Amino acid sequence: MSARIYRDKQISLEPLRGKICGVIGFGAQGRAHALNLRDSGCDVLIGLRPGSKSRALARAAGLSVFRTEQAVQRSDIVFLALPDSQMPKIFARQIAPYLRAGQTLLFAHGFAVFYKTIVPPANVDVVMVAPKALGPMMRREFEGGRGVPALVAVEQDFTGRARATAMAWAKAIGCARAGVIETTFREETETDLFGEQAVLCGGTTALIRNAFEVLVRAGYAPELAYFECLHELKFIVDLIHEAGLAGMRDLISDTAKWGDLAVGPKIVDKHVQENMAKVLANIRSGKFAREFIHEMERGGTRYHALLRKARHHPIETVGRRIRPLMSWRNK
Repeated sequence: MSARIYRDKQISLEPLRGKICGVIGFGAQGRAHALNLRDSGCDVLIGLRPGSKSRALARAAGLSVFRTEQAVQRSDIVFLALPDSQMPKIFARQIAPYLRAGQTLLFAHGFAVFYKTIVPPANVDVVMVAPKALGPMMRREFEGGRGVPALVAVEQDFTGRARATAMAWAKAIGCARAGVIETTFREETETDLFGEQAVLCGGTTALIRNAFEVLVRAGYAPELAYFECLHELKFIVDLIHEAGLAGMRDLISDTAKWGDLAVGPKIVDKHVQENMAKVLANIRSGKFAREFIHEMERGGTRYHALLRKARHHPIETVGRRIRPLMSWRNK
């Protein structure tokens, strides 16, 4: 069954009129939400800890900045633009004690609420607006008069107005220009984690790294391996993004098409699907979340070790030498 897509003309900004939108955090998502809301005529303020380097950036953008606790007290809608790993402590110490009945807690991802790393009080609305793009792209598209799609969900409707508030927020940040789809916190969380692990981050980086290693071990120059397995991926992904898989095939060579259709399924085969099914099972059972939360609570020792190891892979050495040659990247 296809999801219903809501567009700009079907959504009203009225639920945000006269309301103060508090954005807690001013990273990529926080900045994009805050500036888009402001440019849509909403009353926006920013909540940050006293020593945050983002305070100067937010003020330079013309936004009012308060301590996190003060921002929560002053706001009607509180958007937690915070990393999943940091959100529990900040929520417990600087947000939860200052909430009042009837406020709205808004999230851009369902992880913290779905896996209960934070537990909102029963007397507030809990909603999600999850733009399907990184913050800089969301801001860039908004400034160009366009938008990026978003998912909207309601987890807790204390006031009876939670859905209308979430939809209005999606419109104010420009997402309704592209389309808004209703979902649930669970569905967004599980599909988002699976996409990151199986394709977008985990699957893609593993495929690139393994292909690079196969070529280099076979005696080909690392630079050639870098170009063929990493550099040119952007061109293909751009075509897929613009025209879909079939549209991409319409624009590549016959040899590339034949390799795609006849050889690709031999590499990413049913064994890969079986591994993906295991990944999804671990997500749905909560196993991945428990392991991640446990790792962060222990200080992220293994997490940082894995990052360091990946950063020192030979493909990174080659990339640092190759990328400066492409001056067009700086445009």
